[in-house]
Amino acid sequence: MARVPARKPKVVLFDVFETLVQLAPLRDRFTEVGRPGHELELFFARCLRDGMAFTLAGEAPRFRDIARAQLAITSGHTLSADAIEYVLDGFALLPLQPDAEPAFDLLAAEDVRAYGFTQGSASVLESILDREGLAGKLAGVLSAEEIRAFKPPARAYHWACERAGAAPEDTALVAVHSWDIHGAVRAGLLAGFATRLEGAEHALAERAHVTAERVDQVVEALLGLG
Repeated sequence: MARVPARKPKVVLFDVFETLVQLAPLRDRFTEVGRPGHELELFFARCLRDGMAFTLAGEAPRFRDIARAQLAITSGHTLSADAIEYVLDGFALLPLQPDAEPAFDLLAAEDVRAYGFTQGSASVLESILDREGLAGKLAGVLSAEEIRAFKPPARAYHWACERAGAAPEDTALVAVHSWDIHGAVRAGLLAGFATRLEGAEHALAERAHVTAERVDQVVEALLGLG
């Protein structure tokens, strides 16, 4: 699909983990069950890998099912079932990133609808927003679990656009993951890349339509497109 010309979006989809939600505090639960904190990054990367692989092979299980199986593997099968559930329950207790609410407010001021777009359970982000008093800041949370897929295949982005009621060319994805930006651009969406996680754009990935360090800065740049 040809690259969409840069223009102000009608809808913005936000990636969830690490884009809107801080993942690092989950490290405490690893150490509480006797695992080294550095296993968090390996575990999460393996969850994404497995979800993408299952998607390529046909259908992906639920994120929590993948995470449960992968946490057992990453920990060398040393964790009890209760310990695994304790770690996974921590996802719903994670805090928002500091630049999330300002980004929501910028979109609301311009009457641009915003959605969370996750491959995990929608209830995780919903519970985080409820806890922080921000439930009304998003139009909804879309989970690709409904179509048994992980991003970045095009069908995941197109499904989200359909659910949000906007054409791909009128929809922007905002993310801190270059692979997610790559998938969105290839699927014909606008894309805004926040570099605060990776530091710079990936040399081999499709270029985002706008790039800035923070998520709210990315949103501001998207709103400034012609």
